[in-house]
Amino acid sequence: MEAVSYTAQWTAAARALETERPDRIFADPYARTLAGPTGFTLLERYAGAGTVPFLAVRTKYLDTMALEAVAKRSARQVVLVAAGMDTRAWRLAWPEGTVVYELDRPALLEAKSAMLADAALPPGRERRAVAVDLAGDWAAQLPAAGFRPEEPTVWVMEGLLFFLPEEAVRGLLATLLRLSGPDSLLAGDMAGRAALTNPLARGFLTSLAEDGTPWRFGSDEPEEFLAACGWQPLEVRQPGDDGAAFGRWPYPVVARDVPGVPRSFLFSAAPATERPRRTAV
Repeated sequence: MEAVSYTAQWTAAARALETERPDRIFADPYARTLAGPTGFTLLERYAGAGTVPFLAVRTKYLDTMALEAVAKRSARQVVLVAAGMDTRAWRLAWPEGTVVYELDRPALLEAKSAMLADAALPPGRERRAVAVDLAGDWAAQLPAAGFRPEEPTVWVMEGLLFFLPEEAVRGLLATLLRLSGPDSLLAGDMAGRAALTNPLARGFLTSLAEDGTPWRFGSDEPEEFLAACGWQPLEVRQPGDDGAAFGRWPYPVVARDVPGVPRSFLFSAAPATERPRRTAV
């Protein structure tokens, strides 16, 4: 696989560790298979930057946002943007009739299918893999797979924006907006700018760059950034905040008005043409 695909196996390794805890906050029975030896090697290489608790919190948060949005917004199409080695299509209890689209690079989707060839996947799930280059012009490929832009969609965008230049981030958010029907929702994560230069995470960031996956984008004002891209923020939380801790975040949460602190943000947003809601979904 391409270098960018190895980060997906690293994330799968972290999900496997969480799944194997007796007090797990989610279960991904396919994570260890998809991580493979490469995923656990990379997890050890990137250790020391709070990666394991962050990945557990992020997974649980986005699982919760997606399931609540599908239930409350009557959406029956879910799109995993840069799906990686995630298995939400199979491990979450989607309402009957839900179609889960997985967008990612062709090599990753092919490798994922091969790794799961012998897995006991649950019946009755409709997953459609759509091979795309998310940094390019891919908007026509999703409708070609059966996606209906006029209907509500739940977009899950996990662990992607770090790796894109800002121009590509803006372009991606614009494409998602064009493809969003009424009552759609976007759930994702974003880094703060200081996270890209944090001296305490220099080893982690250097390793990512050496492995061909440098972090390129962050914003200290995610609400303003999303709004400028046409998305109305509904909720923005830091790991450890109420609703984004799940008993896993071991560090204090520093107030947003303290400058220069490395941060990660978890968010949900709706197309700005909608009237803002008071709750997250």
